[in-house]
Amino acid sequence: MLKKAISGIAIVLATVSQAYAQAPHVAVDIAPLHSLVAQVMDGVGQPDLLIRAGASPHEYHLRPSEAQALSQADIVFWIGEGLTPWLEKPLSSLASSAVKVEMAEVKGTTLYDFRQGATFEAHEHHGEHHDGAHDHHEGHHHEGHDPHMWLDPQNAEVWVTAIANTLSNADSEHTQLYQQNAKATIIRLHRLSDKIAQQAQTLKGIKFIVFHDAYQYFERRFHLLASGAISISDASKPSPARIAKIRKTVKDLGVTCVFTEPQFNPELVHAVFANSAITTIGTMDPIGANIPVGKDHYRALLAAMIDSLKQCHR
Repeated sequence: MLKKAISGIAIVLATVSQAYAQAPHVAVDIAPLHSLVAQVMDGVGQPDLLIRAGASPHEYHLRPSEAQALSQADIVFWIGEGLTPWLEKPLSSLASSAVKVEMAEVKGTTLYDFRQGATFEAHEHHGEHHDGAHDHHEGHHHEGHDPHMWLDPQNAEVWVTAIANTLSNADSEHTQLYQQNAKATIIRLHRLSDKIAQQAQTLKGIKFIVFHDAYQYFERRFHLLASGAISISDASKPSPARIAKIRKTVKDLGVTCVFTEPQFNPELVHAVFANSAITTIGTMDPIGANIPVGKDHYRALLAAMIDSLKQCHR
């Protein structure tokens, strides 16, 4: 009896090991996208994360283990050049034979232009751009589209389908599981979006300033528009003129809430708003620096964002 039990366990372990051994090697650039890929790959394999969650993706140097994961990848999912321009060279040199999927180019992805200036009132009624159509603006770091598109859960739904199809093409043996996982993930994303939308209804009219202009997709999806951003979309150091404009906006609109980010020094925020009407300095994070990497990361990231915004409605 014991021998049969041991034999049964061995068969199960061997089957699981075989499934993981046969799975394609997959590398993903940032933790939120990694979470979506991990959900689709559940039961087949585990994707590798290239950029640790606590780092800014705008500027990053791959560690040896991350470079190795990239060199071994059969498939690479990445947001795109707009978020990680430095990654193009490693993709070409280390993952030349891999299938590379740029999520910004996936058909059906909602894309927004960069917002211009330190304040956003003029952008509240701008429309959406779909299917990889890019509009271009003149200006430093402001060409193309805003790359923080994962913060719209409807984009995540579109991507999950693309991820499942890409994996199925590379690994037809597990097509059924990939597709089942994708359907289950999309259902969870629907529920998450509905829950956040209900919470957002109670926050209408809040006025807040973000550290850098990374939240447009979340703001527009849930109709909670920031009044401005201290830094532009790539989180570069703001100019004195931009800081002066932000300070004026805070005074003119009666803004009392501002957010720092864990990847950046909060002292800049404290310095900008010293002696101002700001009463709440919270933390909001577009990439989930302090959220465990894995299947639940994406849900936890968006839940944390709406929780952060609740601080402005006290």
